[in-house]
Amino acid sequence: MFKRVVVGVSGGVDSAVTAYLLKSKGYDVRGAFMKNWDLIDEAGYCTGEQDWLDAQKLCRRLGIPLEQVNFVKDYWLEVFGSFLKDYEAGITPNPDILCNRHIKFNLFYKYARERMGADAIATGHYARTNFGPFLEKYNDPQQVRLLVGTDDIKDQTFFLSQISAEALRRTMFPIGGMNKSKVKQIAIEVGLEFFARKKESMGICFVGKRSFQDFIVDYIDTKPGDFVDFDTGKVVGRHNGFHNWTIGQGAKIASCLQPYYIFQKHIESNNIYVVSGHDHPLLLTDMVYAECPIWINRPAELKTGIWRCQFRFQHTKPLVDCSVVETGHERLFVKLDRSLRAITPGQYAVFYKKDECFGSARIVRPGPSMVYS
Repeated sequence: MFKRVVVGVSGGVDSAVTAYLLKSKGYDVRGAFMKNWDLIDEAGYCTGEQDWLDAQKLCRRLGIPLEQVNFVKDYWLEVFGSFLKDYEAGITPNPDILCNRHIKFNLFYKYARERMGADAIATGHYARTNFGPFLEKYNDPQQVRLLVGTDDIKDQTFFLSQISAEALRRTMFPIGGMNKSKVKQIAIEVGLEFFARKKESMGICFVGKRSFQDFIVDYIDTKPGDFVDFDTGKVVGRHNGFHNWTIGQGAKIASCLQPYYIFQKHIESNNIYVVSGHDHPLLLTDMVYAECPIWINRPAELKTGIWRCQFRFQHTKPLVDCSVVETGHERLFVKLDRSLRAITPGQYAVFYKKDECFGSARIVRPGPSMVYS
C-alpha cells in the first residue's frame, strides 16, 4: 500500500539509518531537510548549514533525492514566538513538543503528502506505533497508538505527545524498536560510519553551544527584581530577569550562606520568591492543574469519571501513578500517588499506561504544596 516515503533527514545518525532501512526494503524514498532556523551569529553557533551539507552527503550515498523545505517563518510564529512570550511571562516552555506538534507532524507531514506525493513519512524518533515500524499493520481496524521506544533512555514519546493521530497513522518509526547502540552499529556496517561518529546535538536546537542566558538576552529585555525569602518575607538579593530562572533551580545569592531555590515568580511585583533547601516542602506537591489536552488516543474512562494512569512532566524522570479527572472547559485535575518536586507551569503533563503514550496537557499550575496539605 505504501510506496513513496518521505524521510525527515536531519544530518544525524538516526535519520541516516532510518533512510537506509527504508531504501533497503524497496520503498521509493525521498529525503526532506527541514530548515527551521535562519540565524548564524558571529560565533557560528547555528549548526543548520553543516547539517544540511551532511544531509546531502547521506542522500548522495544512498542514491535518494533530497530537498530543503523552509519552515523558518512558521517556526518563528508557532514555536519561537510562543517560547519568548512564555519566558517573558515567567513560564518555562518546551519548544521541542511545540516543534513536533506544529512543524514536523503538521506542516512537514502535509507538505510531504501534498507536495511530494508521499504515502507516508518517516522520522528517526525512538518511538513505536501499534501499526509496526513500517506500517505493516496499517489496515488494522484499531485506532493508532503511540508506544514507547525499546530504548528506555532514548524513548522520545514525551516529545511526541501532542502530535495528531492523523499524522501518526501515516508515520513510520523504523528505529523505534532498536537501542541507540544498534543504530550506530548498523550505520557502521553499511558504510555510514561518518554519521555514527558525528557528535549528537543536545539541548534546545536554536540555542546551540551558548549558555541559555547569553542566548535569551538578545530577545528579551532584562527586568531586574528582588529575590524574596518566602518564609521570612525578607529581600535576600537581586535577580536579573525572570527568563534566567525556572522553578526548583538553585540560586546562588551573594552574601547568603544557605542555598536558595526558586519557588515562585510574581509578575506584578517582578519578585522571585525563593526557599531554603533543595527539598523544601513548598517545592513538593501531589496535585497538578493542566489545560488544553491533546489526545492521540482519548481514554474512555474520562467520559464517566476517574482515569488511572501514569504521569511525568520531565522526559528523564520516572513515571508516577496518578488519577486524572476532567473538570470542564478543556481542563484536567491530576492527583499524583506521590509528591514530586518543582512541577513547573508551561511544561507538559504527559500521560502513559503500560507502554502507551495517550497524549498530554499543558501545566497551568501545581496544586497546594506539602506545607498546606
